[in-house]
Amino acid sequence: MNNLLYAIRPLAWDFLPTIVFAALTATHVDVRVATAAALGVGVAQLLVVKAMRRPIALLQWAGLGLALVFGGASIVTQDPRFIMAKPSIIYAAIGVVMLKRGWMLRYMPEAARGRGEPMMIRWGYAWAGLMLLTGVANAVIAVGFPAAWTAFIAFVPLPSKLLMFAVQYLSMRRTIRSRIIAEQRAQGPAQGREQAQPA
Repeated sequence: MNNLLYAIRPLAWDFLPTIVFAALTATHVDVRVATAAALGVGVAQLLVVKAMRRPIALLQWAGLGLALVFGGASIVTQDPRFIMAKPSIIYAAIGVVMLKRGWMLRYMPEAARGRGEPMMIRWGYAWAGLMLLTGVANAVIAVGFPAAWTAFIAFVPLPSKLLMFAVQYLSMRRTIRSRIIAEQRAQGPAQGREQAQPA
């Protein structure tokens, strides 16, 4: 469980402003307060990353931008239909960002480097597909079945992401471990042959 939490931490960090905004609006905090809090968190994040002399990832900009854009739109419109449609636009925007090849490589642990890059790239596209599919599903429910929207938003988006993350984590872990074991077995006989050769 600790390894799973460690693996999800970088992604949560990248989307922290969006998470703050979503959490505050879900608990019925005034949208202006939620937008200001998310903006403050996002700016603080960027300053920390700059102070550490690290590059600012595209997803960090996306997290801050989404909180700002949709917070502002919510303030201006005060329209419940916009609130229901908003997750579709957020998921679509995130899905498009995730279509960038190799965006997940920065989340790979050191032990996986050189052993799992192609698999991680494929998982990046799978995540993009899930985000885009979730956005379409939300739009269909919001427009066609508005009475079911609250149940959908409560029980589909987050559980589907947690399930996908768990499947990815377990499959990557199993694949990388098997490759490390295969490498160690291959090195064993090779080292034995080297030691057996006369000097």
